[in-house]
Amino acid sequence: MKKKKIPMRKCILSNEMHPKKDLIRVVINKEGEIFADATGKKQGRGAYVSKNVKLVEEAQQKQVLEKYFKASQETLEPVYKEIIRLIYREEIPK
Repeated sequence: MKKKKIPMRKCILSNEMHPKKDLIRVVINKEGEIFADATGKKQGRGAYVSKNVKLVEEAQQKQVLEKYFKASQETLEPVYKEIIRLIYREEIPK
C-alpha cells in the first residue's frame, strides 16, 4: 500500500514547515480584502499561519502580516482577531 503524501506549508510567522491542516490560511483577494480563510480554499494569494495564539500575538506586535500583505495596521487588526478566534474555536472540545 502506498503512503499518502501530506501537503506541507511554511508558516510565515515562525518559518517552520507544518502539515497544511495544522495551519490557518490568510488570503488577499483581487479586491484587496484580507481575511482569515478557515476552509483554505478561497481564491486569492494566501499565506499560512501557525495555530499558536502566542505566536500570532507576537506577530501582531512585530507587524509581520502588515509587511507581508503591504497593508496598514488598521486593516489587519480584525484579521488578527479572526485568526485568534479560529484557534480558540478549534481548541473547544466537541
